[in-house]
Amino acid sequence: MGMGSDNAAFSFSSTTSPRFCNPISHRRIFSDVAEDVTVSVDGQSFLLHKFPLVSRCGRVRKMVVDSKDSDLLKLELVNVPGGAFAFELAAKFCYGSNFEITTANVAHLRCVAEYLEMTEDYQEENLIFRTETYLNEFVLKNLDKSLEVLCKCDGLDPIVEEVGLVDRCVDAIAMNASKEQLVSGLAHLECHVGSGKLHMHSQDWWVEDLSALRIEHYRRVIAAMRRTGVRPESIGTSITHYAQTSLKGVERRHVWDSGPFVGDDQRMIVETLIDLLATENITTVTLSFLFGMLRMAIEVDASLDCRIEVEKRIGLQLEMASLDDLLIPSTQTSDSMFDVDTVHRILVNFLQRIDEDDSGELSSCGYDSEGLKSPSHSSVLKVGRLMDGYLAEIAPDPYLKLQKFMALIELLPEYARIVDDGLYRAIDIYLKAHPSLTESECKKLCKLIDCQKLSQDASSHAAQNDRLPIQMVVRVLYFEQLRLKSSFSGGGSGGCGDGGLSQRFMCSSSGVPSSCVSPQRDNYASLRRENRELKLEISRMRVRLTELEREQGLMKQQGMRGGDGRAGEHGRAFLASLSRGFGRISMFGGPAAAEKRRRKKSSRSSQGSEGKNRRRQKASLAYDRSSLETQH
Repeated sequence: MGMGSDNAAFSFSSTTSPRFCNPISHRRIFSDVAEDVTVSVDGQSFLLHKFPLVSRCGRVRKMVVDSKDSDLLKLELVNVPGGAFAFELAAKFCYGSNFEITTANVAHLRCVAEYLEMTEDYQEENLIFRTETYLNEFVLKNLDKSLEVLCKCDGLDPIVEEVGLVDRCVDAIAMNASKEQLVSGLAHLECHVGSGKLHMHSQDWWVEDLSALRIEHYRRVIAAMRRTGVRPESIGTSITHYAQTSLKGVERRHVWDSGPFVGDDQRMIVETLIDLLATENITTVTLSFLFGMLRMAIEVDASLDCRIEVEKRIGLQLEMASLDDLLIPSTQTSDSMFDVDTVHRILVNFLQRIDEDDSGELSSCGYDSEGLKSPSHSSVLKVGRLMDGYLAEIAPDPYLKLQKFMALIELLPEYARIVDDGLYRAIDIYLKAHPSLTESECKKLCKLIDCQKLSQDASSHAAQNDRLPIQMVVRVLYFEQLRLKSSFSGGGSGGCGDGGLSQRFMCSSSGVPSSCVSPQRDNYASLRRENRELKLEISRMRVRLTELEREQGLMKQQGMRGGDGRAGEHGRAFLASLSRGFGRISMFGGPAAAEKRRRKKSSRSSQGSEGKNRRRQKASLAYDRSSLETQH
């Protein structure tokens, strides 16, 4: 036996160099002496001699001994690991032909030697002994060679598992990777004299090489690396690279696609990688990778448990997601364009995490949380803004059902939104894209908007929005009037005396007078202008209600039944009451009345007069609101 030191291979040689011929149906290994047996392997026949085979192969010897034919001329070997390629190498070894054991063929040689029973019982330093020596001295001590041999183990089942070659390669890869990280980390450890901080620079070259493994072997390697203490960051990077490499051929399907589905191989890869994240408790992968795996799990129709696991992990850090992450296309032809159900489940997981954080409990998936209410509230606010943007994106979908749309809105708590402008925008888009909604459905949807949380711009838009129910518009106008009165009253009482808006000095937060008069006057003028605009809008609403009342009267005259007529009378009474309410608002807030009061009480300042007008308007609106609710 010769050993090559340069290429780490065993070399076998014989004094006589055999001549090879390659016919279609036969292979002649040794041609100097007439062959006496034909061995068939996977449809290929080898013309050989019994003596070299019987002297080293226990299986061949048993077949010859057990044969009833004393002059056996043909042997057939089935299920030979490695097929004809591996058997030819074993036959060359029996003949003493010149060839080398390398990382490319050692796995095949070890398995075929086990199959042919080439043990020390038949001859010393047989093929099993020599392959084991090569594995122990050259392969298992080297990470690169262990990876190469493990890749060559494909297709050698079940013998490759019986001889333990896969397990030994897996353990060798994990152990060598751990050693390399330790040595590399110590070699590149740098200390900055000024700051005293330690910086470790290390590059794991094997991260990309692991992607050549088949998924089952890769799973075992990652599990072994976790046991041996390989850095979690390296394992997370390896999983990400493996997914990108092995799943890049999976094309995205659209709702209208009806072609053949992806194969089971991609599904197995996705499910195995997700299972690795759960069983090995790997938390170092990025959020974008989790969303990518979720989309891929949907594409390949992975198991429900896998999808739930990814959704749970995404929910633990949903506040860091972007709007594009949530826009997951739906694969159901009869459903909406986007997968709303998946986003709903992710949001549920996020809220469960918030509840656990607030109660001081730790998450079961290893997510590090401080358990403080302030960070949790900040996360909820971020998710609230994110969901408002998501609702606005999916609202134009004509196939989106109202129940799903409302379920997403109702899921978030009230404190998730400081202002409801984003929610109002999303609902307005939905109403525009779904004109077939009934009046009751519109009312139910608009009740989800808190009118007190609308900004001034949103309130002004809502007051002129024809798509909103009348009750919604009335609520908006009512709260806008209250807001104007509150801001007006607050501007006149600052603890600096009773000068009001007509005073020439403003008071700072510390109570010290300031000579800046123009900002206060500008504020007063702005409030008056907004009040006039609001009164004008109320007049427009009054005209709209009058037209509705007229239309109901025409319907009654056209022969409606008695029950419908009574219903029309009730609706007419409601509209009349609403109209009277707006009339009272106009009466109390009209410019003529205000001028009359200013003449009677000229001694009082203009600010006090306006404040009184607004208090009267508030009282009138409160009365009108109670009247409206009674009529309704």
